[in-house]
Amino acid sequence: MKFYESEKIRNIAVVGHGSCGKTSLVEAMLFASGATKRLGRVEDGTTVTDFTPEEKGRHISISASLAYCDWNGYKFNIIDAPGYDDFIGEVILASQAVDAFLIVVDAASGVQVQTEKVWSIAREKGLPCLLVVNRLDKENTDFNKAVESLQSSFGKRVVPLHLPIGGQANFNGIANVLTSNAYIYVDNKIKEETPPDNINNEMSTYKEQLVEFIAEADDNLLEKYLDGQELTKEELKPGLKKVVCSANLFPIFCTSAINSIGINLLLDAVTEIIPSPKERGFIMAKKPGNGEEIKITSDQSEPFSGLVFKTIADPYVGKLSWVRIFSGSLSADSTELNVNKEKKERLSHLLYLRGKEQIEAEKAVAGDIVAIPKLSQTATFDTLCDPDKPIIFPAVELPEPLVAVAVEAKTKADEEKLSSALSKIAGEDQTVRFYRDSITKQSILSANGELQIDIILEKLRNRYKVEAITSEPKIPYKETIKKSTKVQGKYKKQTGGRGQYGDVWLEIEPLPRGKGFEFVDKIVGGAVPKNYIPAVEKGVRETMEAGILTNFPTVDLKVTLYDGSYHPVDSSEMAFKIAASMALKKGVLEAKPILLEPIYSLEVTVPEAQMGDVMGSLSSKRGKILGTESQNKNQVVKAQAPLAEITHYSTELRSLTGGRGSYTLKFSHYAEVPFDEAEKILKTARKHAESD
Repeated sequence: MKFYESEKIRNIAVVGHGSCGKTSLVEAMLFASGATKRLGRVEDGTTVTDFTPEEKGRHISISASLAYCDWNGYKFNIIDAPGYDDFIGEVILASQAVDAFLIVVDAASGVQVQTEKVWSIAREKGLPCLLVVNRLDKENTDFNKAVESLQSSFGKRVVPLHLPIGGQANFNGIANVLTSNAYIYVDNKIKEETPPDNINNEMSTYKEQLVEFIAEADDNLLEKYLDGQELTKEELKPGLKKVVCSANLFPIFCTSAINSIGINLLLDAVTEIIPSPKERGFIMAKKPGNGEEIKITSDQSEPFSGLVFKTIADPYVGKLSWVRIFSGSLSADSTELNVNKEKKERLSHLLYLRGKEQIEAEKAVAGDIVAIPKLSQTATFDTLCDPDKPIIFPAVELPEPLVAVAVEAKTKADEEKLSSALSKIAGEDQTVRFYRDSITKQSILSANGELQIDIILEKLRNRYKVEAITSEPKIPYKETIKKSTKVQGKYKKQTGGRGQYGDVWLEIEPLPRGKGFEFVDKIVGGAVPKNYIPAVEKGVRETMEAGILTNFPTVDLKVTLYDGSYHPVDSSEMAFKIAASMALKKGVLEAKPILLEPIYSLEVTVPEAQMGDVMGSLSSKRGKILGTESQNKNQVVKAQAPLAEITHYSTELRSLTGGRGSYTLKFSHYAEVPFDEAEKILKTARKHAESD
């Protein structure tokens, strides 16, 4: 396996809206570089980076896939990221590991919803971006309209570096605006020519814009430019790289991935104007313990450090941890420290990935991306480093799951198998949660959207051979009281032999919301013997957990045992436990019982034009609008709403905003359910109790 120095490595993520040709573009890059011997097709399920059964069946990317190739002595680590909103977490993970984005745009559609979202991620991370207008060979495509769409959405610093020659079925060449070279593609051969006259005006206009932005980034070039002198090709080339690397210019390229037009020029551009890991500069890390911030430079002479930015479950080798090396070098058969777990890990192998293909590597250096199999302690976002120089990289924030289903195995025999499989899937995908709800007693699977849930169920069938049944999750209501009361619970039973006798007096008081439960023993004079008092508390606790109005737990109570009586022969722990339960049930019903429901905080980001619709929708869901604020071209609506009203809010928001809206969801507190709503819930609970 060839060894690459840091300067010869380029890390890019190919991102964009779903079905804009990202995977086909990656496939064309691998084919053009000689990494593959044939050009695969998404429609045939033969591409390198869409290799799982779910991806082949649906013809879409579901998980980020890593593939490397060599282009003129440079190693390209290419991450093919999904384009659907349910999988935006994969783009965020990729942004941790790469040094630039290739944002792909369909030539007919222009900027779409996910194009805007991946652009926002790039800007937040400060990543350089190359914009690729793909599928220029298709019908109804218009390069100029695509450029207008990009500039309207992302600003004047988005400028074509390449222009198409011909259009749609006649698209057969590319002209370089800065160098005035043209390349014609005929019969798998490339011929250099002079650009056609009909694009001279466009080339002149765009060259002037490019030169101006390039000159701005260098004082010497700017002085020469302002003096009216022409900048030479030798001056423009490094100037272009400087302005692109600093994310002050975003050049547009032209391609037809399926016809391999423009692919070689795009690969050249990646080597020439995308920063190497060294040129990206430093990344911030912290020293464990004191939290002191330190700068980590991409220098292979420094101690090793790397971030596990993704974990996958390989059907043959098991767990694979993807690591971006930020400093130093890494060798197979080495031992490194997992700082997060404070455990050492033995690294038996290093692998370069090309889709599902795995190539052994002996060594990798700062800036490279490798996969490491079978790390027993390590998970996504863990830092691996030299045991003598511990540092820790911060974890990226991923979107919280927004859609949930209750899930159970189709057969009782598969319950353990299902739980194990879903735990593995959740470990592999950080945007998935799988847990047991302690209130509803349901197993809950949550993810970013309904498509992601559907694909998880497919994985269960295809990979783990287990069928799951899903249903609507129950809302985890709780019960409490609004006033105090004193009650007696007396259990007396005579059956011919030894009887049962327990008698307690309880004072039941409401506690402030969220305080839970408090038990107080105020017995004096032995009215209830000390050995029975734990049974009283146990009877109260078990009854609270089971619920009184419904099968939801009772909370926020202070229960004081202040009197009672006992029988020297018939009293027992069980009798006092039952007496306490009887007293609590009676007392709760006397003390103005109410239902509590979970309230969630939402931050809904929407285009300004849809803000009124979104606020109206939230208000109709018993939501409370807390305020709004501007965020770039969008508005952020801050609100709180009951979970019962927003379980399918992602679908509604997508419909209201044409997919441009997004939101975060976070538990806030429990609040009283309005009387009318509570009556409906209690009526349903009584029906279920009767049917049981």
